[in-house]
Amino acid sequence: MMHDNAAHILVIDDDARLRDLLSRFLQESGFLVSGAESAAQARSILKNMQFDLLVIDVMMPGETGLELLADIRKDSSIPALFLTAMNETEDRIGGLEVGADDYIAKPFEPRELILRIQRILDRQEQQTATGLVKFGAFTFDCDSHILTEAGQRVHITTAEQDLLSCFAATPNQVLSRDDISVQLNGRMKGRSIDVAVARLRTKLEADPRFPVYLQTSRGKGWLLRTN
Repeated sequence: MMHDNAAHILVIDDDARLRDLLSRFLQESGFLVSGAESAAQARSILKNMQFDLLVIDVMMPGETGLELLADIRKDSSIPALFLTAMNETEDRIGGLEVGADDYIAKPFEPRELILRIQRILDRQEQQTATGLVKFGAFTFDCDSHILTEAGQRVHITTAEQDLLSCFAATPNQVLSRDDISVQLNGRMKGRSIDVAVARLRTKLEADPRFPVYLQTSRGKGWLLRTN
């Protein structure tokens, strides 16, 4: 049974039979489902549609699921679950390294897949609902604008609070200077945003030259990496 707010899942698998089977089972479990038979097709679908979760087969001809997710992770935190063959331990480790939220080995019990998907989606929802954004030892409270590191409060200026609020509102998504300026109603513009990013990095990063959390997406802007 489909709900109005049903999560939309994209199943990426070159095996048409398995893709159809998965789609049918997910739909019966109340999800909205689309399918892609290759990384290239998934990319073009992702350009035009928003999804809540990706189910990706690791071993696909051409570009593998690992390569696809590594590329997606450059500017998106969309949750992803990998389908791996039973003996692909290396792929499972590789999958977690490129930013997969979970994996399941084929052949799998459909009910276990649903439980794993539900767990990922619940975790996402919880983070958004609490207004707390966590990255490494840091926690930023979007309501109070308080930043803590391992429970200890970190002093940040009003400008830095404003900037971090923008990134925390859409974690793992790239924001350009224009995006930030619009979100802050023009309180910060152009080069002043670059300066604020550099200052904020001195408080967040062990080595600001090699940022782990407040990363640069070359030619596009910056993103707050929380996964």
